[in-house]
Amino acid sequence: MRRRALELVPPDLSVAPPSAAQKRLIWSLGLGAFGLAWSITTVAAYLPPLLGKFTDSSTLIGLVLASEGAFAFFLPLLVGPMSDATQTSLGRRRPYMLLGLVPMAVALSAVAFMPSLHAIALALFAFFFAYYLYEPPYRGLYPDCLPDNVFGFAQGVQHLFRGVALGGALVGGGFLLAVWEPFPFVLAAGVTLLACGAVIVLVRESPNAEREYERLRTYFAAPWRVVRRERNVRRFLIANTAWEATFAGMRTFVVLYIIEGLDQPLYVSSVVLAVVAGGYVTAAALSGLFADRFGLGNVILGASWIYGLGLLCAAFAQTWHWWYYALIAPVAMAGGTVMTLAWGLLFKIMPGGDRGTITGLATTTKGIGLVIGPLSAGAAIDIFHPYLEATDGYAAVWPAVAVPVLAVIPLVALLADAERPRPATGMESGQA
Repeated sequence: MRRRALELVPPDLSVAPPSAAQKRLIWSLGLGAFGLAWSITTVAAYLPPLLGKFTDSSTLIGLVLASEGAFAFFLPLLVGPMSDATQTSLGRRRPYMLLGLVPMAVALSAVAFMPSLHAIALALFAFFFAYYLYEPPYRGLYPDCLPDNVFGFAQGVQHLFRGVALGGALVGGGFLLAVWEPFPFVLAAGVTLLACGAVIVLVRESPNAEREYERLRTYFAAPWRVVRRERNVRRFLIANTAWEATFAGMRTFVVLYIIEGLDQPLYVSSVVLAVVAGGYVTAAALSGLFADRFGLGNVILGASWIYGLGLLCAAFAQTWHWWYYALIAPVAMAGGTVMTLAWGLLFKIMPGGDRGTITGLATTTKGIGLVIGPLSAGAAIDIFHPYLEATDGYAAVWPAVAVPVLAVIPLVALLADAERPRPATGMESGQA
């Protein structure tokens, strides 16, 4: 009981601010998030129009983009433990990042020059493989190189980089696509090569003499034990899968919805995406203030209603009106709030002994969402095309992506309740 009593003592908030050296390291690490976000956003937003030249099937376009989910699901489970067990003069994380860096940039720049659907798909698969070869060890650099007291600042910097990259890729890509189709992809390849390469050059890993080959089997088995044991973790994994599916389905077809469904020029989609990016950045900057006061789960719960119902209402639009921007902004902020605070809620409800395993499980939900989201949205477009002629079926995207957000609201309410502090009862969260 003494140990549990100690766990209920409020944490000491008077931690020292990051030093100048730590700030430089954090900003250097953030460059990786900038490059990764720019590349994957360009692919998700501007590859569908290129694929549309070779096929009329939205389901097939969704299937090609959804292939990312397979790479996101399986590769982190292999590359993460392998990097733990690696020792080289370059460190244990950076060798894998270096292996993925050049193929990622080459494949990304080659996508737009492919002469057929099959060739585009093969180049895209190469990009996804290299992307998820780079990302897991990159994420591992944060706990490897930074002390616990600067994780909050580091995540804030990372979200800032991601928001800037999201806006740059979405807004700039639309204008560049109108000038020359390969332009957004060539630019994204250059940005990715420079930003992600800078992390390898600027960051130095601490030496680690431990090898953990003998524990690989334990690593692979641990996630399934946690899923069986922790009820609140299961709830979060389901909810996060729904959020990731919504985000993946929406980003895959939003440009096609505007230029094909609403018959608008590319600059309109670029402005819409700029509003979305602005809402995301605003949410990343402000949502933490409300979460500290009202609780992460409660803020996510309120934002989920605005997010889900806003997406659902978008299905009624048949023609474009300039005042839609005023409606898009709060929905984008609500969606950004959900995505920004999701991991913080997980940290609140997870047991202390399995944090690495649980964060790995949460990463795999991204892979599942990347499969479900584009496929379900593309199938909805094809199925309802005869009935939604005003938008060529593209209005069906919005119910398809709204339903997952609304469906998991009861789970979010339970997680918000689990987040509230309780007196010690002798039972671990999630095992009741």
